[in-house]
Amino acid sequence: MVLFIVYTLFSLLITTSCFASSLLSDFHVLLKLKQGFEFSEPALTTWNSSRPSSVCSWAGIGCSRGRVVSVDLTDLCLSGSVSPLISRLDQLTDLSLAGNNFSGSIEITSLSNLRFLNISNNQFNGGLDWNYSSIANLEVFDAYNNNFTALLPVGILSLKKLRHLDLAGNYFFGKIPESYGDLVGLEYLSVAGNDLHGKIPGELGNLTNLKEICLGYYNVFEGGIPVEFGKLVNLVRMDLSNSELDGPIPQELGNLKELDTLYLYANLLSGSIPRHLGNLTKLVNLDLSNNALTGEIPFEFVNLKQLKLFNLFMNRLHGSIPDFVAELPYLETLGLWMNNFTGVIPQKLGQNGKLQLLDLSTNKLTGTIPPNLCSSNQLRILILLKNFLFGPIPEGLGVCSSLVRVRLGQNYLNGSIPNGFLYLPLLNLAELQDNNLSGSLSENANTSSNPVKLRQLNLSNNLLSGPLPSSVSNFSSVQFLLLSHNRFSGPIPPSIGTLQQVVTLDLSQNSLSGEIPPEIGNCWHLTVLDLSQNNLSGSIPPEISDIRILNYLNLSRNHLNQTIPRSIGTMKSLTAADFSFNELSGKLPESGQFAFFNASSFAGNPQLCGSLLNNPCNLTTITSTPRKPPADFKLIFALGLLICSLVFAAAAIIKAKSFKRNGPDSWKMTAFQKLEFTVSDILECVKDGNVIGRGGAGIVYHGKMPNGVEIAVKKLLGFGPSSHDHGFRAEIQTLGNIRHRNIVRLLAFCSNKETNLLVYEYMRNGSLGEALHHGKKGAFLGWNLRYKIAIEAAKGLCYLHHDCSPLIVHRDVKSNNILLNSNFEAHVADFGLAKFLIDGGASECMSAIAGSYGYIAPEYAYTLRVDEKSDVYSFGVVLLELLTGRRPVGDFGEGVDIVQWSKKATSCRREDVLQIVDRRLTSVPEDEATHLFFIATLCIQENSVQRPTMREVVQMLSEFTHRQNQSSSSSKTPEKDPKTCSKFRQDLLV
Repeated sequence: MVLFIVYTLFSLLITTSCFASSLLSDFHVLLKLKQGFEFSEPALTTWNSSRPSSVCSWAGIGCSRGRVVSVDLTDLCLSGSVSPLISRLDQLTDLSLAGNNFSGSIEITSLSNLRFLNISNNQFNGGLDWNYSSIANLEVFDAYNNNFTALLPVGILSLKKLRHLDLAGNYFFGKIPESYGDLVGLEYLSVAGNDLHGKIPGELGNLTNLKEICLGYYNVFEGGIPVEFGKLVNLVRMDLSNSELDGPIPQELGNLKELDTLYLYANLLSGSIPRHLGNLTKLVNLDLSNNALTGEIPFEFVNLKQLKLFNLFMNRLHGSIPDFVAELPYLETLGLWMNNFTGVIPQKLGQNGKLQLLDLSTNKLTGTIPPNLCSSNQLRILILLKNFLFGPIPEGLGVCSSLVRVRLGQNYLNGSIPNGFLYLPLLNLAELQDNNLSGSLSENANTSSNPVKLRQLNLSNNLLSGPLPSSVSNFSSVQFLLLSHNRFSGPIPPSIGTLQQVVTLDLSQNSLSGEIPPEIGNCWHLTVLDLSQNNLSGSIPPEISDIRILNYLNLSRNHLNQTIPRSIGTMKSLTAADFSFNELSGKLPESGQFAFFNASSFAGNPQLCGSLLNNPCNLTTITSTPRKPPADFKLIFALGLLICSLVFAAAAIIKAKSFKRNGPDSWKMTAFQKLEFTVSDILECVKDGNVIGRGGAGIVYHGKMPNGVEIAVKKLLGFGPSSHDHGFRAEIQTLGNIRHRNIVRLLAFCSNKETNLLVYEYMRNGSLGEALHHGKKGAFLGWNLRYKIAIEAAKGLCYLHHDCSPLIVHRDVKSNNILLNSNFEAHVADFGLAKFLIDGGASECMSAIAGSYGYIAPEYAYTLRVDEKSDVYSFGVVLLELLTGRRPVGDFGEGVDIVQWSKKATSCRREDVLQIVDRRLTSVPEDEATHLFFIATLCIQENSVQRPTMREVVQMLSEFTHRQNQSSSSSKTPEKDPKTCSKFRQDLLV
């Protein structure tokens, strides 16, 4: 018995010693890991070397039976590398490194107990060709949103227990292996957002345990949707969107009775919608938009009683909208725009009390607008423009306090505008133009309803009459007020001067009378003022000259009298003005902008005089003017001008012919990838009719190659033969080898003895600057899309600063150098070109050397040098543009730029940020807006040392996306949000 007790105690002692030794080993491994991390403090303050026995109480560390079994470093803002030593934690069951900024390669092996592995939302690169047989018990593998660049790993087939596989948001290329169909235990599969191609293997139909599959977004697949997908009977969500799938929608998808989300939008699918989809009675979200589908909405869809989202827009569907659509009890979003639907809108639409978004625009619908669209004050967006609707606007919309955007233009609507409609508290956009609306505009009877969010009101081309209400002053935030071509009468109310945010004010073609109120000079944001074709009288108020950024002024065809105020000529911003057909008199000012206007701008005013009008004010003085130039001198001068013009024209023609007719043999093309077009094809694009942009660096042309590929060709200015002597070709070779999703890809470089051409991939949606500041009226970038663009542009700059070899400083970061492709994905352009311009001898190009006005970092003024922190400053300005929607300069008065203005307007306090947010935006999350402003203020600090690096900027910007996309660390299988497969979907407001 004594021997037994001694033996037992000895065994316990050995076991305890082994446990202690193993825990000590884990302790040393964790400290080694920490040494590879950057920014580990204060997140890992508890990870210290003072007490090895305390390792189980360290942040993110979990233990069991004296060993480390879990490491959770999710969202700790760490960076650096992850040492292979992590595989020495041989009892690990759970490992999460998600939501940090780790870079370099990573390999996890020899962890036979590991079940949960999450490395998502980092900057890991390389491939994932690991020894998966050494981690054979893995059940969850999430590698979403990294920089892996390789073929999809096939070693994963060793993971027989794998239930969750997410390889999305990387740069994996090649085909989806057919062998992935052997991972029969999978419940979740996502490879979306990569560079995959080929056919979707039908073998994936063998994954009958799948509950969610997501394959699209940036991948380009050949062929259609495999009919074998009809075997995925446990599938809850399918997202194959945005991947160029063609052919019909397989009727076999009607077998997926558990499906609640089916996203097939933005493909090339054709044929009719299978009636078999009516079997999907659990379907909540159905989006087949942006395809080439034909036929009618199947009657069998009457069975889809759970539908909340129903999108079929941008197809070729016809027929009527079935009445049963209006009776879907949970319908929240109905988007059928840009089809060929006819007949009437179902009159019961909206009676379910759930409808929030209705867009039936650009169809051939007739009849009246249903009366109960806003029966429960849920309707936010109503878009019915470009149809053949008639009858009145329902009175119920006048009390629909939930409305944010209403677009009913280009119909045949009649009757009056419902009382209260224009003064709804959340209304941001109201377009009722091009109808037959009549009656007057009522005053705001409900003083508690203040339309402070209204940004755009368009009532033009109707039959509206009566006076303009004085409560127009309630539209304190309106930017576009368009009331032209109506029958409004009476005076312009002085309260118009309270509209200090209005950019365009168009009251033309009405019957307004009385004087122009001098208060209009208080509208200091005005760029367009059109009061033409009214019955206005009296003098032109000199206060108009107080509008410092007014660009267009039209006062023609009124009864204005007296002289034109001389102060209007001092308005440097004024580029177009029309005072014609009034009763103006006196001498026409000839100073300032008046010297540049045509005589037609003053026609029809017989009492106006001046040399421009060929109507001298003092005949005596004119006729007695001595020393009239002789006629011979005039003739000689004219002949000289003619000869000079001919010489210049001949030189231009010779140069153009030299450019075009120097045969392809005189051009040398360096291609940076396999191209299916030639130098001759490129040269065909370089003509005036194809110009899409001009800048300090050169002229940009758009071209379409014989194989359908679209390109952008930049003809560099200021480069002669000597440009080849400064390492220019070597630098271009470096740019051509850069591969990053958020950087515009250089396809080729062409040159001859006189000219250099850069051939880029074409960005269909132009620049961010154009989208923000020159977009079509009523269409602009939504908040989520702006935030996404900020992250993507930051990632592109981060790559140039930190991951290129050699590293590249952009030198001209601005919104016009951030280009948007057809999916509105951001790409940084013109990177490094400034340096090459300097080396190539184009030193006159100040935009390229010093940056662009409004984006230039303050240190340039006293150092004449720019570095990566100068890029960071410029990017901070771009963030302010995204936040405010304003240009860097020109909107804030002379000598004030967006940096100074934003600091003054907010006093750099987060609580005041919403005051500067772009007023065109709706539903901007306050925490995201303040976060973006906070990052911008860090970037625009005067001391460049205090600015963050672009890597830190990416990490900070990604904070919210991590928060939204990251699964709970306590869950062994991450529960994806219903929109998980839509991480890549764009947020464009209609």
